[in-house]
Amino acid sequence: MDTLKELYKIGCGPSSSHTIGPQRAVKKVKEKFSSANSFIVELWGSLAATGKGHFTDWIIIETFKPLTVEIKWMPNFVHELHTNGMKFIALDKNKETIGEHIIFSVGGGTIKDMDELLDTTPKKETYPLNSMKEIIEWCKKNNKELWQYVDEYEDPSIWEHLKEIYKAMDDAVTNGLNKEGLLPGPLKYPRKAKEMFEKALTKRAALVFTNKIFAYALAVSEENASIGQVVTAPTCGAAGVIPGLLRAMKEEYELKETDILRGLAIAGIIGNLIKHNATISGAEGGCQAEVGAACSMAAAMATYFMGGNIDQIEYAAESAMEHHLGMTCDPIGGFVIIPCIERNAICSVRALNTATYCLSTDGSHTITFDEVVKTMKETGKDMCSAYKETSHGGLAKYYERILLEKE
Repeated sequence: MDTLKELYKIGCGPSSSHTIGPQRAVKKVKEKFSSANSFIVELWGSLAATGKGHFTDWIIIETFKPLTVEIKWMPNFVHELHTNGMKFIALDKNKETIGEHIIFSVGGGTIKDMDELLDTTPKKETYPLNSMKEIIEWCKKNNKELWQYVDEYEDPSIWEHLKEIYKAMDDAVTNGLNKEGLLPGPLKYPRKAKEMFEKALTKRAALVFTNKIFAYALAVSEENASIGQVVTAPTCGAAGVIPGLLRAMKEEYELKETDILRGLAIAGIIGNLIKHNATISGAEGGCQAEVGAACSMAAAMATYFMGGNIDQIEYAAESAMEHHLGMTCDPIGGFVIIPCIERNAICSVRALNTATYCLSTDGSHTITFDEVVKTMKETGKDMCSAYKETSHGGLAKYYERILLEKE
């Protein structure tokens, strides 16, 4: 498995696949074709189908500046290697082609070119174990906690990286709580985090904690939808789940920074296992791969914060994913707003409830985390493309029909 630095990234919303990935791709191409005067960019598959709502063209144009770029939308062309494909054509001052480069945005802001996706040569990886079963066995054999597996194999700089990640998550909550008005786009969707937080403080004591989680998760998701800075956890579309729960638990349990960083490391291992053995791309697996993965990560983190052992942590991660199997990705209008924003808030609380449930057991259960991740991958492959970030089915299709009826 790869380093957690490749899982947790700080970047511009609203989509890790549609904004962070293309932004990184543009930077790579500009460096490769440094003599180019302009570019043509073909956007394929899901990148084209929901690219307008995800501001894909905006981030590409902004990153290419001062060079000019022409965007060609090709939603009906889906490359066999991955649905999120981009073809960059570099032009000289006479508009003659000087080179081409194909890059795929494979989820969580990670990009790979065609050679990388086709290359089956074993690569040097940060982590030698690629299953939860093996990692748990290693931990028990060496009398280690799950976060210590991260400490064992990552470069020591991982803890500074996680500090930056935590700060970025916390900043996203704070920034989102301080804003009002409508989010960008034709949906005219109002920001709700600030109002939700203010109302939370007036609730009965038993409800304050839950409503704070709602407010904090909404704050980050609203920042994401307005092209603000968030953390891929594991994606931008699911960026509110972990920060929402983390901020509330820090306040409720008076967590120290050391606890927080270890919790993020544990969540990161869960996310890494999902990314390595299945997918965290909504275009490949639907929202089960994004919000489902985030809920699984957050549930494991919360279980650790509340004193759970490694078996209870694994149970929480498994249970959270199990109950998101089959979740579709059908963003209305292609915007990461409906149902994405409320889904982040609801699933942030669901992660806490899952952790609480699993802590009431001894950690024994039937379905393993590894099995549920394998099932999620299979479910994603079987899922109709209309429910995988194309906005061609589900709520997105229904909303489009309503618009046509009103015209």
